[in-house]
Amino acid sequence: MGIRSYRPYTPGTRQASVSDFAEITKSEPEKSLTTYKHNQKGRNNRGVITSRHRGGGHKRLYRIVDFRRDKYDIPAKVAAIEYDPNRNARLALLFYQDGEKRYILAPAGLAVGTTVISGENSPFEVGNALPLFRVPLGSEVHNVELVPGRGGQMVRAAGAAAQVVAKEGDYVTLRLPSKEVRMVRKECYATLGKVGNIEDRNITLGKAGRTRHLGRRPHVRGSVMNPVDHPHGGGEGRAPIGRSGPVTPWGKPTLGAKTRNKKKASSKLIVRRRNQG
Repeated sequence: MGIRSYRPYTPGTRQASVSDFAEITKSEPEKSLTTYKHNQKGRNNRGVITSRHRGGGHKRLYRIVDFRRDKYDIPAKVAAIEYDPNRNARLALLFYQDGEKRYILAPAGLAVGTTVISGENSPFEVGNALPLFRVPLGSEVHNVELVPGRGGQMVRAAGAAAQVVAKEGDYVTLRLPSKEVRMVRKECYATLGKVGNIEDRNITLGKAGRTRHLGRRPHVRGSVMNPVDHPHGGGEGRAPIGRSGPVTPWGKPTLGAKTRNKKKASSKLIVRRRNQG
């Protein structure tokens, strides 16, 4: 995968860059693996905005992705690498020997025609899914389960990978992309390799319109609002915050304030916190 930049024909194209989509081999999704996706626009079931700055954007079909990898010991051939509008990773379309088709997250280096398999005795090859206690130390994995059988919940973004650093008792210790080190049950499944589309983080949108296409509306700073709209608002010119620290529109501390529940059960599984800087 590479990045393509534009000549500066307009102010918007001067800074813009896009993926070259060189790894994409199929342009239309598998119809049986798609479903309608309602655009929530940041609203709850009463129509009240609960997540600001959402809405608009291009209509999308949702691709049903197999995060569980629960077709054990049945080989599947990679039929295509596809684009997914709902995530920054690519998808690999698998054709299983029994005739079923499924999408998985496409790891870096997975090519069309490759055979992948999921199961406890799977070989140590990119794209294969194994329980963590079978993965060699130092290996990179992605799509990691937190609860056995629930399906991968961690390490699913483009270019992400977790490293297996230790095994002890019923737990395997992973170093996550955030540099957090945490323990996960050894029965949890993970996929070997790192998620593909690694260069995605280097793409520059270049203009506000491309952000709107993604469904993100303008984010207005509190300091430019009136006092009635935000605690940071008001004052003459560029005024400081005017209180001990930055706060949300509802007066709660933000920008660095820790929000994790100290009584959360999984806290005992975290060996080292991620860098909070």
